[in-house]
Amino acid sequence: MIDLRSDTVSKPTYAMRAAMAGASVGDDVFGDDPTVNELQSRVADLLGFEAALFATSGTQANLCALLSHCQRGDEYLVGQSAHTFRYEAGGAAVLGGIVPQPVELRPDGTFDLDLLFSYIKPNDPHFAQARLLALENTKDGRPLPADYVAEAQRRARDRGLRLHLDGARLWNAAVADNVEPAELAAGFDSVSVCLSKGLGTPAGSLLVGSDDFIREARRWRKMLGGGMRQTGILAAAGLHALEYHRARLADDHANAARLAQGLSTIAPLEVLDQATNMVFLRLNTDPVAFGRAMHDAGVAVLSNPVTRLVTHLGVDADDIEQVLEVVAGALS
Repeated sequence: MIDLRSDTVSKPTYAMRAAMAGASVGDDVFGDDPTVNELQSRVADLLGFEAALFATSGTQANLCALLSHCQRGDEYLVGQSAHTFRYEAGGAAVLGGIVPQPVELRPDGTFDLDLLFSYIKPNDPHFAQARLLALENTKDGRPLPADYVAEAQRRARDRGLRLHLDGARLWNAAVADNVEPAELAAGFDSVSVCLSKGLGTPAGSLLVGSDDFIREARRWRKMLGGGMRQTGILAAAGLHALEYHRARLADDHANAARLAQGLSTIAPLEVLDQATNMVFLRLNTDPVAFGRAMHDAGVAVLSNPVTRLVTHLGVDADDIEQVLEVVAGALS
């Protein structure tokens, strides 16, 4: 099965499994796991921060960040379709009493900054007080423009806001922009990065920040049930991925571009966008029937009227050509 539903479906390579099998481990709750400590140090250095914390998932890393930045009754500004608002089960509100202020995003994943900052409320007992701005890079596969990020950071600082970046696919953005990850993380108080998407590990994300911030986040991680023990087995997968799987993200981007180009010639599909490893398209046909036909022919896709196809470690250039043949057949 060629699975294009998400880059989370990729499986550990044999080399990664070997690294996991040979990992040195210890009790991470006591801070004794050498492989976890190495991974945390490595990611902190890569992103230009003092410290890092290994978390079970991107959702947990983001939630630890929000809980560390905000008190109960505080407000954070976030995109209406951002992962931290829409796809993380309302954890900040349910578990932290943190009030989200969602703001509509433009099609390219950026805010109208005048609109965004107009949502900051007066310092009045009637209103929750804004403490944090959360951005996401990439957003729907599209890297955020550097000048836009700098201006958003400047205006947030002028209003006394802290800054968190959901960088689940920051590795993809760095490869697409041909810059070091630290350049994209600069100016934020905290950044989360995922290992189990484009980098192909079985689990795990990291949260980076100052020493004091990560100390606070570690307490929240424990409260959330994220204090695991011999986690070096998973951390070894992350170290292997950082060494061998970051540069190859360019292959995923090239495969997605080829997929978008090929799909653009097939009616009644409409390719809406392609950026990094994601292709968005509109199915001007029955999406359920299309999804079933694709699955029967060996390709897994999400059966939505507007859907995305995601390339990853488990999809090569030959697979893309096969997918194009299967799509044409399914639509005929």
